[in-house]
Amino acid sequence: MTRNDLILRPITGRDELALFTRLSYVLDEELEDDLAAGRRRPEWLWVALHDDKLLARVAWWCRVGDDSPFLLDVFDLADSADRVDVGERLLRAAMAEVVPAGTRPPEYGRFIPPDWRDDEVSRRVVEDRMAVLERTGARLFVERLRLEWRPGTPIPEPSGRLTFRPFRDTEEVLELMTRAMDGTLDAHSRDDLTRMPAREAAIRHYDDELAHYRSPRDWWRVATLPDGEPVGFVTPARNDYNAVIGYLAVLPEHRGNGYIDEILAEGTRILAARDVPRIRAATDLGNVPMAKAFGRLGYVNFERAITMTWE
Repeated sequence: MTRNDLILRPITGRDELALFTRLSYVLDEELEDDLAAGRRRPEWLWVALHDDKLLARVAWWCRVGDDSPFLLDVFDLADSADRVDVGERLLRAAMAEVVPAGTRPPEYGRFIPPDWRDDEVSRRVVEDRMAVLERTGARLFVERLRLEWRPGTPIPEPSGRLTFRPFRDTEEVLELMTRAMDGTLDAHSRDDLTRMPAREAAIRHYDDELAHYRSPRDWWRVATLPDGEPVGFVTPARNDYNAVIGYLAVLPEHRGNGYIDEILAEGTRILAARDVPRIRAATDLGNVPMAKAFGRLGYVNFERAITMTWE
């Protein structure tokens, strides 16, 4: 195939979603609603075509109200001998038009099977896409566990060691988030701390994620000792797609006392009481204490996710 044989272009609109979804991925069922809500735009969904055959596709996502893409979350290659080369050509062409000049490209995120390294087909799919992104200057940033609590899974009764209350105000949210940054095992937070103070990193995390939840903030809970001293917090919430445990932390001076299990149980209890079909959560593969806490409460590791970034 010559360079002139390949057509690289964005889709024209929702009328071409059938073309775009000739290759498949778990997010396909959300594309139409995302376009309608403004979380995606047709000019951010690109295809590589040869004789009307879809060889590759790429798409970006944003939060409602944003003017620029926040995440590269769809990137698929048809099975062909030159798939990596085709993918690179598509990604470079699309990035040149979608990513504002002079800015760092948005992160790439991909959901993958939990056993992807042990399955030959899954491994090739993941590694092909990583190879394309590496050619454009990206690197693997973190691998994460995607977790799910399902109705009927038992939730332990409160032990009485902790008391839970709503946050008083946004300032208290930011104060406790800032304190929780000390010794964090979260890769994104650790990276932020290399470039900014803990308070600024907390504000950034709040603005990028917590501020966009669709549920009431009075679901969020501060965990305290009987004398009122905070030991941690949790933000059970709804995002655009699921009920989630958004942020969970134990403050540094209280780590190692088993409080993480009780705080997670409280957040799960709040969402389960609303008859949600599932509760989603995620944590870095390297955050072993957090991963073990989810496992003890019956959360299932149904997927993993990889994140790649550009310098």
